[in-house]
Amino acid sequence: MFLHTTRVEVRPGYRLYLQFNNGAAGEVALLDELWGEMFEPLKDETLFRTAHQDETLGTVVWANGADFAPEFLLALLQAQTSQVA
Repeated sequence: MFLHTTRVEVRPGYRLYLQFNNGAAGEVALLDELWGEMFEPLKDETLFRTAHQDETLGTVVWANGADFAPEFLLALLQAQTSQVA
């Protein structure tokens, strides 16, 4: 089974609530990940709020074409969750 997101919900503060097809779910903070040519423009909150589930790619995408691999997002969720605990 390939990992993919099944739900994407934009939250304040450059955060997303994500659900994955493996049952994992939670909120990820992405501000520190928004660097480089594709991701730097997402620091514009209006553009960041265009995040949505792309059923073809199976992950979150933005209006400018940026996307993160679901594996990266799940690893980030797990790392951020363990920091809080």
